[in-house]
Amino acid sequence: MAFTSSTPESTDPASETTPQLPLRILADEQHCPSPHSWRNKVGRIIWSVVCATLFRTSPRKLFGWRRLILRTFGATIGANARIDPTARIWAPWNLSIGDESSISYQVDCYCVDQLRIGCHATISQYAFLCTASHDITDPHMRLTSSPVTISNQAWVCAGGFIGPGVVVGEGAVVGAMSVVTRDVEPWAVVVGNPAIRIKKRELKT
Repeated sequence: MAFTSSTPESTDPASETTPQLPLRILADEQHCPSPHSWRNKVGRIIWSVVCATLFRTSPRKLFGWRRLILRTFGATIGANARIDPTARIWAPWNLSIGDESSISYQVDCYCVDQLRIGCHATISQYAFLCTASHDITDPHMRLTSSPVTISNQAWVCAGGFIGPGVVVGEGAVVGAMSVVTRDVEPWAVVVGNPAIRIKKRELKT
């Protein structure tokens, strides 16, 4: 006896209207060339070796040593900036950190594009500062990127995500685990996914 399924065929409109490209074409390097130059690739290989052997293994208190390493790789690092050895930095030459700023435990600085962090700014543990994404309207999901700016005296709390092209204004606070995809006004406090403003930050006098 032949088995016949009683499950009806899919009637998903998306499957009928969305063109499907063969996986072979989607994965073809001719259609998906890397946007990164050979100089960029070689630089990241050298950085990954130095990061693994000299940066991440350094004692936490050796902030000056890590500032020196990052500057050697083209980063702009201000006076007394404190960068934790567990911080992940994709390309130091795209990173700028102002005076007295702090990059905490396991912060991910995905600086495919320019990542600018002002003075007296705080980036708390597990925050993700993301300057790149992919074009979901492109069948090949090509890489896109836009600079991210964290302004002076701003605070990105634990686990906060800052998306490509975002400017976090001066003195603004991004609450823990918040997802920010639009600019944050100066001295605003934003929380949630997507992040919304809940109040103004006012400093005690």
